[in-house]
Amino acid sequence: MNAFASGYIECALWAETDNSTESGGEPFDKNYSEDDLAPETVRKMVEDCDRFREAAAEELRASGLSDESAGHNFWLTRNRHGTGFWARDLPDDLGDKLTEIAESFSECDLYVGDDGLIYIC
Repeated sequence: MNAFASGYIECALWAETDNSTESGGEPFDKNYSEDDLAPETVRKMVEDCDRFREAAAEELRASGLSDESAGHNFWLTRNRHGTGFWARDLPDDLGDKLTEIAESFSECDLYVGDDGLIYIC
């Protein structure tokens, strides 16, 4: 797995909660790791990362962000978290363009399946 996808997955597990309680539960990374992702979840996440990197190749190069940081920001931005590409120290037009590309991907959520593995919808 490349550093971009690794950063993306790490961020997803950190930023999302397992919905184990009415208040949202715990962040996934408190009780789960990448090893708990269902194979199809990993496949979908890597495919989305590859599609984003292809669509934003020029902007990512110009940003100077590490692959891991860019992957992290892709998860945050596509899911409309309170931070993302627009909040980085990038020229406004570059942050705005990366945000536009990331937000062209639909929001997605993680959930724990009956088998104890993490899935994405």
